[in-house]
Amino acid sequence: MFKNLVLTVSSKVGGNMTGSNSAAEVELQQHHSININTQPHPPHPVSPSPVTSQHQRPGPSLPSAVYLYEEQRENYLDICLPLYEAALKGDWQAAQGIIGRYPEVINVSITKNYETALHIASSTKHTHFVEELVKLMEPEDLELQNKNWNTALCLAAAAGTVKIAKIMVTKKPILLQKRGNNNMSPLLMAALFGHKDMVSYLYSKTNNMRGDDWTATDRIMLLHACISANLYDVALELLQYHKKELALETDKNALHVLARNPSVFEGARLPILWRLLNKILPGPRIGPSEKKCQALEIVQIIWREVVKLKDDDIWNIIRGPPEIIKVREGNHPAAKYVDRFAGYQSRLLFVAAALGNTKFLIELLRLCPELIWKIDDNDRTIFHVAVLHRQESVYNLLYEIGSIKDLVTSFKDTNDNNILHLAAKKPEQSRLHIVSGVALQMQREILWFKEVETMVHPSLREKKNKQGQTPQDLFTEEHANLMEKGERWMKETAAQCMVVAALIATIMFAAAFTLPGGNNQENGHPIFKHESAFIVFVITDAVSLFSSSASILMFLAILTARYAERDFLVSLPIKLMIGLLALFISITTMMIAFSASFFLVYTKGMKWVPYLITGLAGGPVLLFARLQYRLFFDVVRTTLSSRFLFKPKKHMLY
Repeated sequence: MFKNLVLTVSSKVGGNMTGSNSAAEVELQQHHSININTQPHPPHPVSPSPVTSQHQRPGPSLPSAVYLYEEQRENYLDICLPLYEAALKGDWQAAQGIIGRYPEVINVSITKNYETALHIASSTKHTHFVEELVKLMEPEDLELQNKNWNTALCLAAAAGTVKIAKIMVTKKPILLQKRGNNNMSPLLMAALFGHKDMVSYLYSKTNNMRGDDWTATDRIMLLHACISANLYDVALELLQYHKKELALETDKNALHVLARNPSVFEGARLPILWRLLNKILPGPRIGPSEKKCQALEIVQIIWREVVKLKDDDIWNIIRGPPEIIKVREGNHPAAKYVDRFAGYQSRLLFVAAALGNTKFLIELLRLCPELIWKIDDNDRTIFHVAVLHRQESVYNLLYEIGSIKDLVTSFKDTNDNNILHLAAKKPEQSRLHIVSGVALQMQREILWFKEVETMVHPSLREKKNKQGQTPQDLFTEEHANLMEKGERWMKETAAQCMVVAALIATIMFAAAFTLPGGNNQENGHPIFKHESAFIVFVITDAVSLFSSSASILMFLAILTARYAERDFLVSLPIKLMIGLLALFISITTMMIAFSASFFLVYTKGMKWVPYLITGLAGGPVLLFARLQYRLFFDVVRTTLSSRFLFKPKKHMLY
């Protein structure tokens, strides 16, 4: 909601100076000023701030401009410019010398933007400089503003330096209510810039924004800023103290922002060891308790207030503001643009479903179960949207609503597409890329289609949409290109791996007849046949040969497959998985056999050589594992774990 958030670094100090200024002088005259334009749109009318427009405000409390006059040009260069440089660098020793000679400069403007040395030091985060400077200033000097209405505390809040803020607030607590640019408090500025520690500190000094110094608008804008910046601890505390006022005033903004951010509902999970122990061991949970998600608490507080409203009001909140687009009337050059209604594109219910924000949806559905019947502008329920965007966590909620799912899945959209038609559509690229490899993406698409096919009534499987397509026809058409790419990717991968496997098989076959140390000339037996390293060599050589041969056969089967749609579901991924595993085993055992041969040759003297060779031989094995583990585990996960993708054992809704 806060648009046009701009932190400008301008060079106004020498704005009226002559062109004789040196480049270094102009550079030193640069300063920081905050210029933040906000256009808040509260969902309901709120009580206005005492000053709602910067043009309606009285002029800022500017410091003295005695050194900015033309007749003081020489003094400005001798006093203000060195002080500005010292404040910019945090050089208190230099500044102390200037202030000692000219005490009045401590609270006068040293820039054309009417900034004091405290403004400059606060925005550049020089804590020691500010601490010493504030000691020499009177409390009322801290209230001085620049031309943008910003006090030094406003600049410190925007910079996020908590220590500087503490120094100034301790000396002059009323600075918290001193408004800056666009009538914003330092607390709001800190929230807009996302400075968590600064927001927490300043908020702790506001008595939870109670009292006449804070208006409803102040609280609403702070809540919006905190939620947008993921500062949920302050937002939650603010809601708890002003629940009734803020929950209904911020329903559109707060809920819509949270609906678009599913990652904030994950919370802090326990380490994997504790989670495994809790699954294995019976009885009460062990280990530290999981921290409750603050974003989820915010949703619960707001939604509990919203559901108390009338049904129409609840739906208006969920629906959000209308989407208005500019449309040109006619094709002639003088045609005007007019506003035209384009539906409700920001309906939080369907936005959350499209993004897989399951926990957010669960909180809404628990208190308002009838939301499962709501449809969007295309006549689709949240489950239709979840299928279209391949959000299995939202789709799995169908298994928790009993026989109602048969009615929900029978809905058709504006193009007569049922939910199986939507499963047949190709999703956006971001959802395809959750697995690596085009063939595995095709496998995931077939999994989705087969799953939804089992969910719908048999009569819907042959229903045609307005284009005269059945779900199967639509699936074949939508995925023709993906299937072609999947076939090409699978063949290229198999061909490259097959070359490596063939080389290993050739090497290990030859090694079986050229044993380390050779054979006994009298009986033909290997010389080192009684050595343990020789046994290791023989076994690993055989394993490497057999596994590389198996890998060749698997990759050959991939190259000669028919590549029908159903082959991508199980057959091809299984062959690829076995081929990659066999290839990894063959590489590993080949390196072990290679290392074992050195233990046979270097039995006397230089015993460190076999150990060195063994260490080096582990490099290719680790490198292969590092480069191929992602592909291998994606194949395993999508093939063997696909049955757990749907129909979860643990219920989440009820």
